[in-house]
Amino acid sequence: MNQKNKKIEQAENYLSQGRYNEAIELLHDLRKTLPDEESVLLMLAWAYYDSGNTGRAVESFRELFERELRRNIFTGFAYDELVRIYKQEKKYRQLAEICEKAVCAQAQDIGLLAELGNAYLRSGNPQKARVVYEKIVRLDEDNAFFYCCWGEALFACEMIKESEDAYERACQIEPEQSGNYYFKLAVLFQKAQKYDEAVRIINKCIAANPENALYYCSRGDCLIYLGKIQDALQEYEKALEHGRPGNAGAYFNRLGNLLMKEKHYFAAAAAFERAIEHEKIQTYYLGLASAYRAMGREDKFHGILSRLNDIKQN
Repeated sequence: MNQKNKKIEQAENYLSQGRYNEAIELLHDLRKTLPDEESVLLMLAWAYYDSGNTGRAVESFRELFERELRRNIFTGFAYDELVRIYKQEKKYRQLAEICEKAVCAQAQDIGLLAELGNAYLRSGNPQKARVVYEKIVRLDEDNAFFYCCWGEALFACEMIKESEDAYERACQIEPEQSGNYYFKLAVLFQKAQKYDEAVRIINKCIAANPENALYYCSRGDCLIYLGKIQDALQEYEKALEHGRPGNAGAYFNRLGNLLMKEKHYFAAAAAFERAIEHEKIQTYYLGLASAYRAMGREDKFHGILSRLNDIKQN
């Protein structure tokens, strides 16, 4: 075994033993004599990453990435690692930067374009994301997922009609998934606080898949934000009809929490009581106690805590 291989093996041993500083020092020595050896640079990147020094790991992966870009065939290994790290750390501006470079190397690669579109969207550049996704759907006209991505970018650009058209196209491509695709759009309306529009789209979700209890809960949530409390309560009853019996407590706990947020304390207390009827869980009792305290009913508040204490002792 030559000297190079001995040092590489020693570095691997250090890494397997968690002796990262020693591995890093040895790998830097190797790089002085083998500056073009990519396996050494890759080991160094992983040594930094495993030691918790993500910044230095990124520097090494970026050096590898720049080398990948110069090749006739873009392998993308370092690119994949950088994408993973930047997503994990929510560094979307840096993510967009490397995605732009990768797309320059392979302009027609749909996978690279999709990452670029996502990076633009997450970094607050919806117009750029829209243009990228428009290119993708021209390249792959029958992929419902990309129409949903395009729809999200259009929505972020406040092109609401065009966004809805994109989601409709996704539903046409995969009609069996139309409930899920409509729901993606409904969530965008909810986040934008356009609750009437969200209800309209959730109605389409329910028409496509009336057995999905989540749709009724979500429609109920929108109705609460619209101040239609009684209608919202009826939606949660429908969720109970269509959902699994074991989820009933969770449905009413969700309802109670939202009613608390919107300061409908009496209705919230009733919802938490319904949750407790199905499951005697500490979280539900604490929610109920909070509702009574918010109403100024300290007697009820302490009574619920006593009930909870009795349950713990039993």
